[in-house]
Amino acid sequence: MEVDVSVIDPKTLRNVCGLFVTGVTVITTEEQGKPTGTTVNSFTSVSLDPPLVLFCLHKDSRLTPALARSRRFGVNFLAGRQERLAWAFAGRDPDALASAVHHTTETGVPVLGEALAFLACRVVNEYDGGDHTIYLGEVAELGGSRHGAEPLVFFRGSMGVLEEQLLGIHPILDG
Repeated sequence: MEVDVSVIDPKTLRNVCGLFVTGVTVITTEEQGKPTGTTVNSFTSVSLDPPLVLFCLHKDSRLTPALARSRRFGVNFLAGRQERLAWAFAGRDPDALASAVHHTTETGVPVLGEALAFLACRVVNEYDGGDHTIYLGEVAELGGSRHGAEPLVFFRGSMGVLEEQLLGIHPILDG
């Protein structure tokens, strides 16, 4: 049975998918020695062995040419108090990283200094995802420094923090 995808309204799809709570990340890389980044909420871990993650990036993103050249990226998990920073990176300002506290990892990836955690990765594959490219990366380096801080989350088109601390008493079992 084939489904006619032309009847799926993009705005309605966006609204429905907006009901799925996601974390907020900033993907960083460098463009000719200059650090740059963009806000992304389409991030997930893929595999622990080997350590793989993925994110999706619009094909028209200003980060696309930089990723094509550098072939490496940082995933910065933002803290609840970093909403302003997330919106700065979501805009078209290529210099947002220049005014943010950041450092370069041992593997040469720029990462945000005040994020909850970071992953420094190298691109191992790219896949077509309609108007997006799906980037698969292998984690080469990682770190975290904001233990106890609330994460920044995205829900219904808005960013904010979780209302209640999750106790973590129910483990997620890998099936």
